[in-house]
Amino acid sequence: MVDIALLESDLTAAIAAAGSADALEDVRVRALGKNGSVTALLKTLGGLSPEEKQTKGPLFNGLRERVTAALGTRKTILEAAALDVQLAAERVDITLPAATVPVGRLHPVHRVMDELTEIFADLGFAVAEGPEIESDWHNFTALNIPPEHPARAMHDTFYFPADANGDRKLLRTHTSPVQIRTMMSQKPPIRIIAPGRTYRSDSDATHTPMFHQVEGLVIDRHITMAHLRWTLETFIKAFFEVDDIITRFRPSFFPFTEPSAELDVQCQWGGGELKVGEGSDWLEILGCGMVHPKVIAACGLDPTEWQGFAFGCGIDRLAMLKYGMTDLRAFFDADLRWLKHYGFSFLDVPTLSGGVGA
Repeated sequence: MVDIALLESDLTAAIAAAGSADALEDVRVRALGKNGSVTALLKTLGGLSPEEKQTKGPLFNGLRERVTAALGTRKTILEAAALDVQLAAERVDITLPAATVPVGRLHPVHRVMDELTEIFADLGFAVAEGPEIESDWHNFTALNIPPEHPARAMHDTFYFPADANGDRKLLRTHTSPVQIRTMMSQKPPIRIIAPGRTYRSDSDATHTPMFHQVEGLVIDRHITMAHLRWTLETFIKAFFEVDDIITRFRPSFFPFTEPSAELDVQCQWGGGELKVGEGSDWLEILGCGMVHPKVIAACGLDPTEWQGFAFGCGIDRLAMLKYGMTDLRAFFDADLRWLKHYGFSFLDVPTLSGGVGA
C-alpha cells in the first residue's frame, strides 16, 4: 500500500528543488507521465470495488490536482527568474551615447527620387505610378509612335513572347505610359510626375538595360509653353540649389509632343566639377514639349478644350550631374565601397527649406 502523504511530500520536495525547466519536466514525468507514480495510483482505481473507489478515488485525484498545481506554480517562478536573467543580460542604458554611427546608406537614385518628389510636391504635382510590364498600345500607339518607328525595334525593346492573340507585352521603355493611364483614369486638371524604372537594350558608361526616369505631365485649359518653361526653370533651380539660371529651348522632335524641345541650362565645367547657372557652356537637361493633340484624343479628352505639357529626364543622369559620378554602370554593381562613398544617410531627409541636397 502506497503512503499517499509520503509520496506527496517527496514530489513536493522534488518540485521545490527543481532549478530549471528541464528538471521540473523530469519531476512532472516521474509523477504524471505515462508510467508516473501518481498515474500508477490512478490506474489501480479500475480494479477496486465501488466502496474502495468512493474512498480512494478522491484521495488519488486530489493528489494529482495538488501535484499539478505545484508544478504550475514552480513553472511560473522559473520562467519569471529566466526572464529576469535575460532582461539583465540584454539591458541597454539609453542615457549613453550611441556606440556606433548607423552604417546603412541610401542609394543616390533613391535620394534623387526623394528630392524630385519634394520639389514637385511643392509645385502642386502628385506622384503617379504604373506597371513596368506594358502593352504595345500604352507604350507606343497611344503616344503617337508609328508602327515603323525605330523605338519599336527588337534591338531596342525587351518584348515578351506573343500571346494567343498575337499581342506582345513589353518592358516599358519610358514612364510615358503612366501619363496615358492617368489621363484615361482621371479628369483634368492633371498635374503629376511619374518616376520609376524603365528598360532598353543598351549598355555602356552612360546607358544601362534598366534605368530610372521621371516624367511630368500637366493637362488643363489654356496651358502654354510659358507655363512649361517656368515649371522647368523652377525645378532646375531647386534641384541644383542655385538662385538663378539661364536656359534655352532647342527645337527637337518627339512623337508625343508638338512642339517639342530639348532644354539646355547654362553651366561651367572645371576641375571635374559642374556648376549650374554660370559659365559659357550649355548642358542638356531634359526633353519636353506640348502634349500632342493626338495623344490627348487617344485618352478620350477633347484636344480643343484641354492642352498640356510634358517633360522627361533620366533620374540616374541627374544623380550623376549633381553628385559627380562618371559611370552609370557602377549604380548597379552593388559595391558597398561605392555606396559608402556616394550614398546618403537615411536620416538626411531632403527639404526645400534646407535645400534638397543639404
